[in-house]
Amino acid sequence: MKKLVVLSGAGISAESGLKTFRDMGGLWEQYDVYEVASPQGWASSRALVLRFYNERRKQLLEVHPNKAHKVLAALENQFDVQIITQNVDDLHERAGSTKVLHLHGEIRKSRSTKDPSLIYNIDGWELKEGDKCEKGSQLRPHVVWFGESVEKIPEAAQIVKSADIFLVVGTSLNVYPAAGLIDYVPAETEIFLIDPNETAPVRRNFTFIKDTATRGIESFRNKITSD
Repeated sequence: MKKLVVLSGAGISAESGLKTFRDMGGLWEQYDVYEVASPQGWASSRALVLRFYNERRKQLLEVHPNKAHKVLAALENQFDVQIITQNVDDLHERAGSTKVLHLHGEIRKSRSTKDPSLIYNIDGWELKEGDKCEKGSQLRPHVVWFGESVEKIPEAAQIVKSADIFLVVGTSLNVYPAAGLIDYVPAETEIFLIDPNETAPVRRNFTFIKDTATRGIESFRNKITSD
């Protein structure tokens, strides 16, 4: 069974109606993203950061996986599919994908501020001040903030090295270090990029599918299943 490795980004979730920080509007228009997604923001205004992620979590529970998520899950019947995602949502899992590596964490989980190895599922959408780990420290969102290292990159690179087919969907390969994973794709591996916009060329030969994730995924499936 061929190994299909998928690198997914915000574009695939946006088609489910999940808003980005800039799209959230309202209260958040007055804030810089660093104020709600950095260690400095957490230190200076914990309540604001918790409120921001609570709103994102609540929004996530109101949306559903789209066709792109579902097709990738269904391809597990024909390929060994491993998804590496920059997204902190759980839409891939809810669509049925069984092997998902989250580079930037998972918004429906919390972790200890004292011991990062202590990670907990969040029941519902709210994480509050006073919610503590078993060692007595405040729980924080289990996400990678600006200024923090992306510790799963080495694991992701090893997965990419094993790809027979590599798909990029929902990301323009401008966000590092995730964008650097393309450099680990084996020379003989087919690379596909689904993007509705003209994009900077990958440093390799690749098949460009100029379309949205939900429409482009059909073209992609047809290409790899007809070979």
